Amino acid sequence: MVSIAEYSPEPKYTIKVLSERTGVRPVTLRAWERRYDLLDPDRLDNNYRLYSERDIQIIRWITHRLDEGLSISNAVREYRGLRKEGIWPEALPTVLAPQPSQAPSLPTSTYADQLFKALTAHDEAQAKQIVDLVQSMYDLQAIFLEVFYPCLVEIGEAWYRGEIRIATEHFASAFIRGVLMNLLGAFPIYSTAPTILIGCAPEEFHEIAPLMLSVLLRREGYQVEFLGADLPADDLVFYAEDVSPDMIILSASFEHSARPLFTLQAKLDALPGKPKLGFGGRYFNDNPDALKVMGGFFLGHSLDEAIQNVHDLLD
Repeated sequence: MVSIAEYSPEPKYTIKVLSERTGVRPVTLRAWERRYDLLDPDRLDNNYRLYSERDIQIIRWITHRLDEGLSISNAVREYRGLRKEGIWPEALPTVLAPQPSQAPSLPTSTYADQLFKALTAHDEAQAKQIVDLVQSMYDLQAIFLEVFYPCLVEIGEAWYRGEIRIATEHFASAFIRGVLMNLLGAFPIYSTAPTILIGCAPEEFHEIAPLMLSVLLRREGYQVEFLGADLPADDLVFYAEDVSPDMIILSASFEHSARPLFTLQAKLDALPGKPKLGFGGRYFNDNPDALKVMGGFFLGHSLDEAIQNVHDLLD
């Protein structure tokens, strides 16, 4: 195993990068600095903090101890005890979601078109190469909104025009779903973070958008459980009673799938933890009057809005 001491102490990462690499939200990192003097970041002239690779490994070690049941004060006390004896803890093995490592060479629309051609040709090897390439150049949010989403829209329109078979549309959706599930599994899960259940309303099968949101919220440090398509409302209430989530987020594209959600917040309010209901999707985007009769919180028209609204509701 590698000691944390072997990682570079050079300050070069912002608190946003530290948060993305550790799964701990910036507000929590700042609180740990104030209360426990855990890290001593360098500061730029504008007072921005800069952290090192060693700082990242320290936070990951701390959160690992939290997941094993220690309180933050006891985890910090254990860390300080080791350092007082001149011992550096061992760094944890890690599997990180891809991070951009080179400047973009072409606009995202070009890669969306290339991915469309590879998927409609059922060329999985080429599609994987394109995904690997865009992951080396763009942030996940840009990949989702500017490469994956336009590609899937064009595939749907090609099927509607009769240019491709339904099997091809299913192949493309399954491929991108697989990429997203791998990304979801690449981010760490922290048992001390707020728990969010995400999925699709009853008889709703368009799960790519809520899966994208699941990946981005787990990157933000939330404990996200993706439940997939077609979730029966009553069964979801029973499950929420078992696991006590802080929030449930559901997507609906049509009125028949949105209708069972209208009374769902009232049912959740009857549970001991009173989890918040967040909702979104094409039906709510196109029918603003529905927002007046829905219980819960409309998360907005975009992934950016949804993430910010989740922060506001849970932080």
